[in-house]
Amino acid sequence: MMLRPATCSWFISLRRFGSTNLPPPPESLTTPESHSLLNRVRLLATCGRLDQALSLFYANGETHCDQIYASLFHECARNGSLREGVSLHHYMVGHSPTTQHNLYVTNHLLNMYCKCGYLDYAHQLFDKMPERNLISWTALISGYAQCGLTDNCCRHFTRMLSEFRPNEFAFASVLTSCVEGYGQFGLQVHTLALKMCLDACTYVGNALITMYKRSGICDGTTDAWTVFKFMEHRNTISWNSMISVFLFHGLRARAMDLFTQMHSKGISFDRTTLLSIFSSFLSNDNNTDMFFRFCFQMHCLTVKTGFVSEVKVATALIKAYSDLGGKAADCYKLFLETSCVWDIVSWTSIITIFAEREPEKALLLFSQLFQEGLVPDWYTYSIVLKACAGLVTERHASAVHSQVIKLSFEGDTVLANSLIHAYARCGSISMSKQVFDEIEDRDIISWNSMIKAYALHGQAREAIQLFCQINIKPDPTTFVALLSACSHAGLVEEGIKMFDCMQRSYSIVPQVDHYACMVDLYGRAGRIHEAEKLIDEMPMEPDSVIWSALIASCRKYGNTQLAKFAAVKLKQLEPRNSLGYVQMSNIQCYSGNFDEAGAVWNEMKDYRVRKEPGLSWVEVGNRVHEFASGGQRHPEREIICSKLERLIGKLKEMGYVPETNLALYDLEEEQKEEHLYHHSEKLALMFSVINEGHLNARGSVIRIVKNIRICVDCHNFMKLAANHLQREIMVRDSNRFHHFKDGICSCNDYW
Repeated sequence: MMLRPATCSWFISLRRFGSTNLPPPPESLTTPESHSLLNRVRLLATCGRLDQALSLFYANGETHCDQIYASLFHECARNGSLREGVSLHHYMVGHSPTTQHNLYVTNHLLNMYCKCGYLDYAHQLFDKMPERNLISWTALISGYAQCGLTDNCCRHFTRMLSEFRPNEFAFASVLTSCVEGYGQFGLQVHTLALKMCLDACTYVGNALITMYKRSGICDGTTDAWTVFKFMEHRNTISWNSMISVFLFHGLRARAMDLFTQMHSKGISFDRTTLLSIFSSFLSNDNNTDMFFRFCFQMHCLTVKTGFVSEVKVATALIKAYSDLGGKAADCYKLFLETSCVWDIVSWTSIITIFAEREPEKALLLFSQLFQEGLVPDWYTYSIVLKACAGLVTERHASAVHSQVIKLSFEGDTVLANSLIHAYARCGSISMSKQVFDEIEDRDIISWNSMIKAYALHGQAREAIQLFCQINIKPDPTTFVALLSACSHAGLVEEGIKMFDCMQRSYSIVPQVDHYACMVDLYGRAGRIHEAEKLIDEMPMEPDSVIWSALIASCRKYGNTQLAKFAAVKLKQLEPRNSLGYVQMSNIQCYSGNFDEAGAVWNEMKDYRVRKEPGLSWVEVGNRVHEFASGGQRHPEREIICSKLERLIGKLKEMGYVPETNLALYDLEEEQKEEHLYHHSEKLALMFSVINEGHLNARGSVIRIVKNIRICVDCHNFMKLAANHLQREIMVRDSNRFHHFKDGICSCNDYW
């Protein structure tokens, strides 16, 4: 992995090898006649006109002084011009054979190969050098460090110790290369730096801080802080490195406090400082309000210092607001108001913000991107496909898929994985399978995506069959998908085998997600005591998902006492989550304890907990229509309700009986039925039937998306409606897909 100049001060110095690490040439290497040519060549090269400098060099005879060669190799290294450097090397061997043995020139040549990442040849050149000095060793060590070849870097640093005393650049290189697994070696190098009194050097101190961050040393944060505190001279990179250590270990409050100290001391910050801070904000934190205020203060600071006009900083700022739970509209407003020349990365970032929250807006921004003359890359398309996954039909995913093929991106595994997910979420499991079958180089995400697709559509047998064909080692996510598939299909014994196989055959330690699936598996099957026992035996604390699964099972099988216990646990973990309250209310209603159900709702009011409203969406005439329970806001409510009432009458003749035991307890029976009739998915279905002339083809699948779990009454209603209308009705609720056809559901009433 290449080291970043922004976080390594020694790298900045090595970028100027000719003026810092490499000493000036002896006067004997130059002649008065060569000074004029040398000056002209150097002037052209340093002004970024390396091609012209080389042309002038080649046009002025076959022999040149050593310093001209050294200067040109230096500029090739500085510009990363490997091809030009190799050509110059060949020219030197053919026309100035004595120069290639000059240590000063050879060090520049070695440095050029190292800077350009041509390390195999650099190593060969190093081994063939008749004479080497400290600069030679440092150049090679730095080259290995820059390319992330830690083992080679450490080995050559050790070899160098028998011949030379390392300088600060060699120490900085080897320290910064000490990634996880090389912590002990890093400690030994730190000890050596202390003995040689080089730890006081700013370059070495910065590298030590980075080493303690990356090497995985136990309590590395404390050690890095100790180095930072005792540094005599700190520069911006020192502060950035220490801030990065705190952020790396999740100590965001300390990182912000350190930045505040940095700013109060008048120490200048740079782009790297801001990017580090902005990247640390997350919404799922108890101190979100504090972080949001700090983010706003940082925003003001970027405006005051002018950094807000830099596209990378502005992009990171917008993402920070989004990660802290800011409104998508506010993020978009900031995007429009910031005077930056937005690049494809920035556009992709703003599309990412809308991808899950407002997928239609994400697609609109994607279309505007082309108007700006920008070309999407594979990552942009993967984000757009993520947005398509949140839409009702696969129409948009198919359109993006066409663009992917047109741009010859179809061979990209990442995009193929995104397509599998998008098609599955839009209800087209067949297209997901087609994309999966066409992937030449499947990774574990490809297999997981297809297994998840089968699980989402209730095809657990197909998911297990696909797992049996997997040709790479599965990961923990694979088994979450498999266990979820078994849970929703009632395959209890198969799920137990998968859970045991995960540990026995693949040495995967179960995590909380796996236990949640197993609790759900037992609970759905009515094996409540086994679910309770598993929770008691878990090596970690149960999370809200586990308690939610247990409550749902208790509701289904009437275990009120255990449900109350689980609801208390859920409310302790997520006091603002309405799920525990609603489930408890449902259980009390099932049991006929309407007073207690009312008390639960009153408790919700006291704690200002709001139940998520039931919403459904359906696409008609290339337009998405939203329905809320009751449909009060829809302009066609009267005609929808009128037609729906007739349909309900016909379904009652077929055996439909409204499930009124979950309706509000203080309503009369007729009012309870009226309340059930106007659930959002029923309204969406009726609207589709009324407007079936706008559908792509008569008899096509009616696709409905719902934000919460479909209720028992609507599930019974949809089965009979599909049979009566002779249409397939597909409902995607918060958990899975339900394919209603010929009076039955794909879930076999097990959801």
